Amino acid sequence: MNDEFESRLESAISRGQRRADVKATQQRKSELSADELRRLHTSCRLSLSDRIETAINRVADHFPGFQIESLFGEVGWGSACFRDDLRIISGQRTNQYSRLEMVIRPHTDLNVLDLKGKGTVMNRELFNRSHYVAVGEVEVEDFEQMIDVWAIEYAEVYAAKSR
Repeated sequence: MNDEFESRLESAISRGQRRADVKATQQRKSELSADELRRLHTSCRLSLSDRIETAINRVADHFPGFQIESLFGEVGWGSACFRDDLRIISGQRTNQYSRLEMVIRPHTDLNVLDLKGKGTVMNRELFNRSHYVAVGEVEVEDFEQMIDVWAIEYAEVYAAKSR
């Protein structure tokens, strides 16, 4: 009976050690995948922030008076264009502010690629949107199309209201 107990004890210890080894291996794999997700997010962010900058510059080029600024940091990476017009109607002064902004938000533990867009035309908010997809499922072309659609929508509304 004593030998049987010793044999079972050694088997239990051996099983426990194998479980610990398997768990450590799985944890290392998940850490690698977290690093891979971060790298993928960075890669997408770089290409999409270039696309954002190009789209916003093209909108601003069609409407003289817009100023362009690059956005980066805690808010995300992207670009914006804006203008602050002074209107005098019947002797009354009013300021009319317009802005188009798009950014790719920083990577978080949620592991999503998040495109944020805001559009304001003549002091009125046109849109305030987010489009996000899990980093592992990102189709860069979908984000590029979204950037183009938002920029074109903004330009159309601005052109209609600025006359």
